[in-house]
Amino acid sequence: MSLTVEKIGPIVERKKLVKGRVVLIRKNVVQTMSTVEGLFATGKTIIDSSPQLDITKSLSFKLISRTNSHNILVLAGKVGKETYLENNVSVLRTWGERPEEFDIYFEWDDKEMGIPGAFYVKNLMDHEFLLVSVTLEYPTQRNEHDHNHDQNYIHFDCNSWVHNHKHYKTDRIFFANIPYLPGKTPVQLQAYREEELKNLRGDGKGKREKWDRIYDYDVYNDLGFLESNGPQDHPVLGGLKYPYPRRLRTGRNLIHNNKNGEEYEVPDEVNYVPRDEDFSQEKTIEFLQLGTKTLAGRIEPLLLSLYLKNTSNEFNGFEEVDKMYQGGVDLPLSITANGTPSVITGNGIPTVIDFPPPDVIKESKFAWMTDEEFAREMIAGVNPAVIRLLKKEELALPWKPLCNCTIQRSTVTKENLEINMNGVKVDEAFADRRLFVLDYYEAFMAYLTKINDLPSAKAYATRTFLFLKDDGTLKPLAIELSKPRLCPCGFSNTESIVVLPADKGVESTIWQLAKAHVTVNDTNYHQLISHWLHTHAVIEPFAISTNRNLSVLHPIHKLLHPHFRDTININALARKALINAGSIIEQTFLPGKYSMEMSSAVYKNWVFADQALPKDLIKRGLAVQDITAPHGLSLAIEDYPYAVDGLEIWNATKKWVQEYVSLYYSEEGAVKGDTELQAWWKEAVEKGHGDLKAQWPKMHTSQDLVETCTTIIWIASALHAAVNFGQYPYGGYIMNRPTQSRRWIPKPGTQEYDEMTKNPQEAFLKTITPKYQTVMDLTVMELLSTHASDEVYLGQRSSLNWTADQHAKEIFQEFTENLAKIEKEISDRNNNQQLRNRTGPIKLPYTVLLPTSEPGMTFRGIPNSVSI
Repeated sequence: MSLTVEKIGPIVERKKLVKGRVVLIRKNVVQTMSTVEGLFATGKTIIDSSPQLDITKSLSFKLISRTNSHNILVLAGKVGKETYLENNVSVLRTWGERPEEFDIYFEWDDKEMGIPGAFYVKNLMDHEFLLVSVTLEYPTQRNEHDHNHDQNYIHFDCNSWVHNHKHYKTDRIFFANIPYLPGKTPVQLQAYREEELKNLRGDGKGKREKWDRIYDYDVYNDLGFLESNGPQDHPVLGGLKYPYPRRLRTGRNLIHNNKNGEEYEVPDEVNYVPRDEDFSQEKTIEFLQLGTKTLAGRIEPLLLSLYLKNTSNEFNGFEEVDKMYQGGVDLPLSITANGTPSVITGNGIPTVIDFPPPDVIKESKFAWMTDEEFAREMIAGVNPAVIRLLKKEELALPWKPLCNCTIQRSTVTKENLEINMNGVKVDEAFADRRLFVLDYYEAFMAYLTKINDLPSAKAYATRTFLFLKDDGTLKPLAIELSKPRLCPCGFSNTESIVVLPADKGVESTIWQLAKAHVTVNDTNYHQLISHWLHTHAVIEPFAISTNRNLSVLHPIHKLLHPHFRDTININALARKALINAGSIIEQTFLPGKYSMEMSSAVYKNWVFADQALPKDLIKRGLAVQDITAPHGLSLAIEDYPYAVDGLEIWNATKKWVQEYVSLYYSEEGAVKGDTELQAWWKEAVEKGHGDLKAQWPKMHTSQDLVETCTTIIWIASALHAAVNFGQYPYGGYIMNRPTQSRRWIPKPGTQEYDEMTKNPQEAFLKTITPKYQTVMDLTVMELLSTHASDEVYLGQRSSLNWTADQHAKEIFQEFTENLAKIEKEISDRNNNQQLRNRTGPIKLPYTVLLPTSEPGMTFRGIPNSVSI
């Protein structure tokens, strides 16, 4: 509201003032060493204790008009007089941080200056602060550019860190939360809009500093290399040889690898992400506290114990595995006077390693071993989007021989399968869509020679054949285990064995070992491909392009931006400590130093459009189009929890996106004519995913835009939730989801075969992940399966004032309500005992796609973004 203030003196001065409310958060916690170094190294948190200046004298603001220009030659909106904060009116408490509210009064004459649409802010302090929002009490008139926005206030939804003004070429600018397409932006704001995008793009040169707000692309040259490795063991990812999505450019110094001639970023330099991409202060503290507690309390004492040779790296039977969740495994680092291990050494190092019980064994210690649970987790576990329909030609199909040797792609025959098909013939099962395969042959075979040359690694490329029973559950029929071998003629060949189900004697032990090899393939594919590549890595280019090309004023920026929250930062942390050379992944997962190279090989065949859930299901043969079926798809496995729940989430999301897009693109040619949108899509395709230029949908119509945005949101939210938050509930019991295989199936007449017949448990444990690697794996899984307390879930926004468009708010509220209905429907299905795949033998309901969650490790909740 405009106020008139009189000053009495020699000259009477009349000023019109606009009152505002500024909400900000002062910096008080420093994310030490980009958080990850604190997590995986020292775990220190530094509290900023520098003296605080009088903030009211240290921040200045200037309003910018969206209706009045300087003159006919300078169309940019008029800039008002500089003003400062007034008194601190209140201190709010939200999510553990301390937002402060301040009054502010702008000198502003409506007739001369028009209606405010943006403002400049200048920070005179040495330290940055988080500008949360600014709200002006300013009744406005609705015009042709405004979508039914609140006429009593002008709100600026900022949520951005502002550094000292010397670090910027121009003062920081913020726009009112009224969405505009580029062609419908008030002329007074167009130059400011374009200038801000130019600042965000930068010039692609130089080393990025912590105060920079620049988004640019780079290849994966930040994973480092080990001097002990060969020339191609850690290649740079990105380009024709090793295609990969692009990541955020940091411009760090480069070092030359003399072995392969490539250049890598110096790994020990501080890693750059734009300040707004950092975790919140609360999430940083939680992340550090959990990581430091678990890593320091488990891995360090175990390492010390192994170093001192006080414990073996092998589990001594299933009971020792179970003790990790029931009292803890003793590490005899210190002995008390009565000869019993002490809980804490004299140096304060714990001597007991324990973990929270994973859900997979809460009801039964042995249900995970059943064939039904083994198969159920392919459609309701942590990696439910790989299984596919089996094709007739895949059974015992001979390749064209390269030599006189017999070369067969598959050695599994119809006869192998029919043994356990309850009288059903293979041809009949094909006709009824009842045969399926979990196929890891292609993904692993190309790398098995390298993998099996690693110390202790003994791996197969697996295929698992399954039959859909009358009760809706899947039954494993056969497992094919393949590895490369060299023919006498010199050509590469394949050696395969087929293992059939058995429940007695040595055959039963071999069957359990074969299932373990399948799960090792599945666990590694899950972590490297389904999880890292197909969600984390592929989303980052879209986040970069959105910030570079779509103004904060753009309605599609407002739609997509919440779905990139924390993604750039968590990816940078992963490249620093989880997937880099010599990292936890390389130490504990089967492919070791070839892990990321393997993911590059799979990325060659990644197709963006196929990530849409309906297209994915159709491509895998798990669904066919059927207008009479729910969501227009008939599922081959009706009780397919991931697909059933996922389709409801997908369709609710698409409906929301469809209605939102229609608010702004109702005119013919609106999508093609949107310059920012076209630049966004072109850059995401040609730069962000530049190695896959030929396989992308067009951006011509509003339907193109709807499908693309829905797919991006699906990948960032529900798909990531489905493959992430079940990691510890299922994989926390290492025998259920081992990460390594160290022995092949023993052959009769060998020492390993004799050991297997005498002690099946020992044979099983010596085949899978050993103790130290297990502790590392489980610790990371626990961290990655945990929701932060400030998480924002699908159907939620971090701010109620994310847009001034009331129509958009209304349809978003409908989306929120639809998700609440879906949440109830999922819970009802989980209580339906006729749907046996919903809980399975382990009695664990499929809850991972329930939209909401409390903080912690809950095995539910769909965050808006890839945020952990």
